[in-house]
Amino acid sequence: MLLPRYATLVLGASLANAFTDTSPFFLFSTSELLTSFPQIASSQTVEKTIISQLSHCPSDTYVVVSQPGVHAEDYTDRYAAPHLRKKIQAEDKRIRSVATVTDVLGELDADNIVATIEEKCGAALLRVDASTGSFTIADDPKPRIIHLDFPSLPPSSSPNNRKARVSKLKDNDAFLASILDLLPPTSKYTVVYTTTPSSSPCSLSPAQSAAEDHLEQETYEMDASFSSSQQQHMELKRDMDGHRMGKRENITLPDAPLFERYQYFTPVQMITGVLGIFMGLLVAIPLFLIGYVGVAGVASLQVSYAAFDREMGPAAHKKAQ
Repeated sequence: MLLPRYATLVLGASLANAFTDTSPFFLFSTSELLTSFPQIASSQTVEKTIISQLSHCPSDTYVVVSQPGVHAEDYTDRYAAPHLRKKIQAEDKRIRSVATVTDVLGELDADNIVATIEEKCGAALLRVDASTGSFTIADDPKPRIIHLDFPSLPPSSSPNNRKARVSKLKDNDAFLASILDLLPPTSKYTVVYTTTPSSSPCSLSPAQSAAEDHLEQETYEMDASFSSSQQQHMELKRDMDGHRMGKRENITLPDAPLFERYQYFTPVQMITGVLGIFMGLLVAIPLFLIGYVGVAGVASLQVSYAAFDREMGPAAHKKAQ
């Protein structure tokens, strides 16, 4: 009994860790694109689909964005990227195609996407560095590629850094919106928004980040003599995160609906729940069939009323003798 439980725990832990090294992907276009992605996909699958769709040169301008050091939770804040949120939610009537991937396993090669569009469509490349804050878009009928490089976000190890991440994403979002505003109104454009995962854990909630900023690990040392000629020192470390109350701070919650501020079900929990429901149905259906056959068999038994009547008269008297 212990071996299956241990295997289940190991499998669950490996699945949970698989989503910590992922980042989101966004695509929106004023052209008609047949793009469909699952919420969890590998970088090779996403990149292959993008190249196959953009190789037909459906737009006049291609904006390829590279945003390193982010996680899907960074974009759940409604103030982090308001312009991007409007494009993805199709609030802009010009947007005809939208595609998103919550968790991309691996890193997308933005340079390969740019090189493919440049080769297939004969587009001119314009590389824009957002750190300088200056760029020029020439009025040229030739297809063009705008490769926009954003700097990496600061690590989310404290509430102050988390606010800085939101502020930086907001600035980058405004920079991207200004580039799209400079494009001719009649031209078609496609935005490929690629990201890379953060090196530090950024899936912590604000309360957990505050606790992590004030809590420290306590170290205990124990000396044990295993032989008369050798002594070994063992250090036992106990993680007190989540068990010790740190200094309380006033945290201002963002003005957003409850389901936009918190994530109640992770992808692992949703997959586990669906598997549990499926296994329950798989067991319940045979039991129901067995019960139905048993009840039908008992109901089909027929016994005549004469079997319960006692015989009377001369024939019954002779049998008694």
